[in-house]
Amino acid sequence: MRESRSPLKRAALSVALSLALAPFAAAQAQQAPTDPSAPASDTRHAQDKATDSHIKDLSGVVVTASVLQDTAETLSKPVEVLTGERLDESRAATLGETVATLPGVQSSNFGPGVGRPIIRGMDGPRVAVLDGGLSSQDVSTVSQDHAPTIEPFLADQIEVLKGPSTLLYGSGAIGGAVNMVDGRIPEYAIDNGFSGRAETRFYAGDQGGNTTMARVDGGSDGFALHADAVYRHAPDYGTPDGRQLNSYIDTRSGAIGGSLLGDWGFVGLSAARFEDEYGNPGEPGDLSIGERGVHLKLRQDRYEAKGALRDLWGDGNGLRFSFAHTGYDHTEFEGDAPGTIFSKNANEGRIEASFGSAQGWQGALGLQGSASTFAAVGEESFVPATSTRAYGLFGVARHTWDGFQLDLGARVDKVKSSPVGADSRNFTPVSLSLAGGWKLNEQWRITANLDHAERAPVEEELFSDGPHIATLAYEVGDANLGKEAANQFEVGLQYQADWVDAKVSAYYNRFNDFIYLAETGNSWYWDEEDEFLPIRQWSQGDARFRGLEGEAMFHLAQTDRGDWDLRVFGDTVRATFKDGGNVPRIAPSRFGAQLRWEHAGWRASLGATRTNRQDKVAQDETPTAGFTLVDAHASRHFDAGNLSWEVFADASNLTNQAARLHTSFLKDAVMLPGRSVGFGVRVFF
Repeated sequence: MRESRSPLKRAALSVALSLALAPFAAAQAQQAPTDPSAPASDTRHAQDKATDSHIKDLSGVVVTASVLQDTAETLSKPVEVLTGERLDESRAATLGETVATLPGVQSSNFGPGVGRPIIRGMDGPRVAVLDGGLSSQDVSTVSQDHAPTIEPFLADQIEVLKGPSTLLYGSGAIGGAVNMVDGRIPEYAIDNGFSGRAETRFYAGDQGGNTTMARVDGGSDGFALHADAVYRHAPDYGTPDGRQLNSYIDTRSGAIGGSLLGDWGFVGLSAARFEDEYGNPGEPGDLSIGERGVHLKLRQDRYEAKGALRDLWGDGNGLRFSFAHTGYDHTEFEGDAPGTIFSKNANEGRIEASFGSAQGWQGALGLQGSASTFAAVGEESFVPATSTRAYGLFGVARHTWDGFQLDLGARVDKVKSSPVGADSRNFTPVSLSLAGGWKLNEQWRITANLDHAERAPVEEELFSDGPHIATLAYEVGDANLGKEAANQFEVGLQYQADWVDAKVSAYYNRFNDFIYLAETGNSWYWDEEDEFLPIRQWSQGDARFRGLEGEAMFHLAQTDRGDWDLRVFGDTVRATFKDGGNVPRIAPSRFGAQLRWEHAGWRASLGATRTNRQDKVAQDETPTAGFTLVDAHASRHFDAGNLSWEVFADASNLTNQAARLHTSFLKDAVMLPGRSVGFGVRVFF
């Protein structure tokens, strides 16, 4: 049995943590830094609200995942940024669920404790999950029941690069990248020495539990310090069909960091720990006979160093570097007995030099390297211990004249995978990119991208050989797999005026030697459960992805009684094999709308998202019914000197719809939560 907990005691502790910080903050808090490259802890208590009448427009936010430190509006590549109020309203227990409100982005979902981002139908090793520009270095790509070690409640902003991002982040980003910016290593001095935020929220209805976080940043012109912590407890949630057993989550995360600062740049260090325990609702066990379900306990320790030297050879030219060491392990428990232990130790570093000239050219050169050792010991050790070494050299260049922008880029990698007891494999992925943006006038801008990206196969695709209980299959790798190559063309159209901000894009991605799990028609006898598991073989075949996505924010009215905005969005992706058949677990099309009102510190919204039926399925894959989720939000924000407060309430699935995510391996057994409400308080200082 899982250890007993006192919800009342934990709730009291959560409230105390947030409220105890308030008097201290009121005495010492000062305005957050204003440098555009440093995300502010809160933009809502700006002194002049009139200059920020539509904070939902994020086109001017700096995208740190871009080597040239672009804003969202200057990038020719498709990018989405979550920050400020929109991020606060989207925060969830997993990274995938947090970013799933963005067009073209959904979540894999293996229960509420696991949610990896899916970008335009691609997930797993095709989507890089980054923490401050470096890989999270967990084992979430090895199996769908492994959680990413990213805590969304600590993010200053979350950046989603859609489409091939291998140019900057290597072959693991052939489908895109999601980068969390958390400020654990401060890059700029904090004005007047102190800032931070704290939050606690509770859940009721079909969801329960609470999440509490706190963050403080302090220092002077010459140094800055950072500390943060998060605690989350969520018991098994309810659905329209009853309780979803073994769906609990318990998370603890924290970090400290510090930097030396100056006009010359910065250099800093941080240390962080992430601990998580969560159930696998696909194997709930039977507590009536004393059989606890399958659950996982993980821990990751991460140490980072980061720095920048500014204006080394002229204004705007400089050098940036970062390095991270990660130690990760998790144990999968079958009942109360430990089963398989997964572990990974990894080192990764990158260095980037940026250049500029008076002739309209900008550029950057970079070098990235990583070394990791992965091992699994126990009943589900279907992948042998493997060491992976990767090195990449990349360069980008940009020229602008009149209303036109041209972006060029190239990267070459060397990847070596060495399993215990078998021959090593070596790969040389190459990526090339050509992009352009044409600003027709002050309102209209057209972008076009042509990318060639290659991906080296990962450990489970090359070397797996054994029962993979999470997917209830016996998986067989192929050590002779070749590189996967994607050739994508995309065109986008943006329109920005006083009354609307809108963008739409269409893309076509042709994969050569797409790597996928193929049904063999054979089965393997699992004597422990007295059943047969299908044997699936990692294979390659040509595939085609094509899709359309768009989003618009209509500023309906600005009156003495408030501002009204209407957000609409939609996305669709179709993925098929060249020789016939559908690519499995492709997200169905969606469309949605949200009406927002804001006035004198009050904010409210009501929205609905329609997820359509998915019946374009692969062999032996079941279809999924469509559903509509209705959500609402309300909050009251007010300032008290240098202290800001916000009380809020969020409601989800108001119509209590039975909803299943087609992208989940557990979609036939696991349903999304029913009608729920969350309420809490935030404080900014």
